[in-house]
This record gives sequence, C-alpha cells and structure tokens, in this order.
Amino acid sequence: MKDYLFLFRGGLDFTKASPEQLQQALMNWKNWTEELTKQGIYAGGERLVRNEAAVVKGYDKQVADGAYIANNEQVGGYITIKADSLQQAIEISKGCPIFNFDGSVEIREVIKM
Repeated sequence: MKDYLFLFRGGLDFTKASPEQLQQALMNWKNWTEELTKQGIYAGGERLVRNEAAVVKGYDKQVADGAYIANNEQVGGYITIKADSLQQAIEISKGCPIFNFDGSVEIREVIKM
C-alpha cells in the first residue's frame, strides 16, 4: 500500500457556522475518520489555523505574512491514508464530509525519502 495525503480546501466556515452546524460537521468528520481507522487506512491528520500563515521563498528566504489566497483556497487541514492506487485514494476521498459544504480534496501520493 502507498501513503496518500489529502489536503482539504474550502468547506464549512467555522467562524460563521451556527453551533448546530459546527456540531454536525465535527460529528461527520469524526465518523468518517473512525470508519477509515476501522478499515486500517487512516494514518492521522489535523485541522490547520486559517488566516495565520507565512510564506518563505526564494534564494533570499524572504518572509511574507499570510498565504495571500482566497479563504476557500487555503488548506484548512490534512490527513494521510493508505491506498493501493491513486484511483482507490480518489474513491476513499469521496466519503469526505467537506463535500457537504462545497469544499475540495487534493490528493497527493507521499514519496518515502
């Protein structure tokens, strides 16, 4: 099996959601990751802080505050899973609760160094 990284963008805006929406969304995420864990393919992950970021780039290692991209394009979290192929990882991602709020999942194979 290979490792795949799921990068989550968009989805529910936790700063604008009602307490009921938050509770339901968090329960959906918990249920999904528990199911992946039962299948033995969940390898961990976390939510990321929105709107607090920095970019370091170039030969001079210049630092810029913020990610400078639209809120719905920022990476809001990630998980890693195990799958036999990219196609299988795509199918696994389709159960992700982020799609209930028009979010997206970028899927990348992890190369072991």
